[in-house]
Amino acid sequence: MPNALAAESSPYLRQHAENPVDWLAWGPAALERARAEDKPLLVSIGYSSCHWCHVMERESFEDPRTAALMNESFVCVKVDREERPDVDALYMEAVQGMTGRGGWPLNVFLTPEQLPFYGGTYFPPDPRHGMPSWTQVLQAISESWEQNREEIRAGGERLRDRLSGAAHLMPSTQPIAAGALDAAANRLGETFDRRHGGFGGAPKFPQASVIEFLMLRGESEMTLATLRAMAGGGIHDQIGGGFSRYSVDEAWTVPHFEKMLYDNALLARAYLHGWQAFDDEDLREVCVDTLEWALREMRGPEGGFYAALDADSEGVEGRFYVWTVAELREVLGEEADAAIAWLGLTDEGNFLDPHHPQPGLNVLQDRGFSDGGRPERSFRERVSTRLLAVRSQRVRPGLDDKRLTSWNALMITALAEAGAALAEPRFIDAAARCADFVLEQLRDENGRLLRTYNNGEAKLGAYLEDHAFLLEALLALFEATCEARWYEHAMALAEEMIARFADPAQGGFFSTSSDGEALVARRKEVEDTPIPSGSSSAAMGLLRLAQISGEEEYERHAVSVLRLLHEVAPQHPAAFGHLLQAIHWYLSPARPLACPVPGRT
Repeated sequence: MPNALAAESSPYLRQHAENPVDWLAWGPAALERARAEDKPLLVSIGYSSCHWCHVMERESFEDPRTAALMNESFVCVKVDREERPDVDALYMEAVQGMTGRGGWPLNVFLTPEQLPFYGGTYFPPDPRHGMPSWTQVLQAISESWEQNREEIRAGGERLRDRLSGAAHLMPSTQPIAAGALDAAANRLGETFDRRHGGFGGAPKFPQASVIEFLMLRGESEMTLATLRAMAGGGIHDQIGGGFSRYSVDEAWTVPHFEKMLYDNALLARAYLHGWQAFDDEDLREVCVDTLEWALREMRGPEGGFYAALDADSEGVEGRFYVWTVAELREVLGEEADAAIAWLGLTDEGNFLDPHHPQPGLNVLQDRGFSDGGRPERSFRERVSTRLLAVRSQRVRPGLDDKRLTSWNALMITALAEAGAALAEPRFIDAAARCADFVLEQLRDENGRLLRTYNNGEAKLGAYLEDHAFLLEALLALFEATCEARWYEHAMALAEEMIARFADPAQGGFFSTSSDGEALVARRKEVEDTPIPSGSSSAAMGLLRLAQISGEEEYERHAVSVLRLLHEVAPQHPAAFGHLLQAIHWYLSPARPLACPVPGRT
């Protein structure tokens, strides 16, 4: 019999609707049950395209005996981290503080007052590699709660102040100086991988905000090398377009295959700006192919964009994307040898997954990005078209078809900027249609912005990042079209964001609204990983709006963000790529306005 998650709009929550676990969604019903029964909350947080979330579900949450243990001793709550970033951030901070690491699935135990007292990530069904089994954890926590619940509550209370993120930061009185940006760029150079591009080692993430910051500072070696290395690697879908979330190796060869809307929106912009900075046609092509993939595979009928594609299909990660040499020979015939050399296939394969039963599997690469010898575009298009047709007959990865306001806003910005720069009206039209969808459908009865939409229903109050990303998107549309309505929507949204999220005492912005659900702490999220923080985006959007409108109040609120972070950000540039861009913008000469501004002479 389905549990309470069957009625949810989140694909991730619905994936767990048939579990024997008596899951509830985060909300009043679950919290009241925990208080009434004086039971701990077992909060399990993940997302639909999370590989290890699927693994733990199969191993533990689908097992009737394990589910019985969970149901007997806990109020079990499932959370989609993409719908509830506030809950996820709060308890990720707690688990990282307890264990020194984090990730998903995130499993955390709370008192009925919502205070965390134990947590971790994936737990196996049997003890292995020094890890306890999930059932051992359940039994130990249940016994501890029965014997020591008041001590556990007291320990949770001591944690409360540590859970507020950056909310205790005080503004700096030091001047905001350009020299710190040069120091940040130099510090990034210390971790730059000169052999493979990117920063640091495996696993390697496509740090779009860092690349954008370096390009703003005029840096060319690290940015161009990284953009070309990622484009040529397996992290980039060579025949279908779009990028996977990260590479498990340092050479960008084998990705973790899930495709997130946010990565692709941010990377499309980075490749667009790379083309503009370096006049490299290969980079322009990657931008266009990424946006075409989003329009083809990720757009809903109303014009909004879906959240993600799963890494797995048929229960195996990457099965949809990998090829053998024999398969390419069968599909391509006489053009196979040239394609095999171009795409880097070998008989041994490069996808060495012990869970995959077939040997000799290859993730496709584009060798021409590294050696400068890309085949003619007509050949690449023929090969891609034929391989794509065959691949389309395979079992597709799962689709998370919810539309998130903030991630759609990132795609609006990418489409609007690309449409203007490339003189491509289809992209601008798609951006405008998506913006109309968000502004019209993702609203409550009072006209306030909502977070998520699916199956004809919008719900959950929007967060700072939803407002801030949409502010940037509306300004990008205004600059691309010169239509006054986008500017007017941006002004109204900025006023709402300031009224509901700004911190009048210490400056900056809280991640949740003043009239939203009260959790055990009200946080300020400030790090730009893997996407820009709401704080950084608010600063950037308000700086741009201040220049366009001439309203100094917008700049004052933007600078209040910079004053909280301008000393720490250059010391940790990999975590503050978008904030560093905002500082660069603040210190740069005013840019000429591309469009006439309503009401301003």
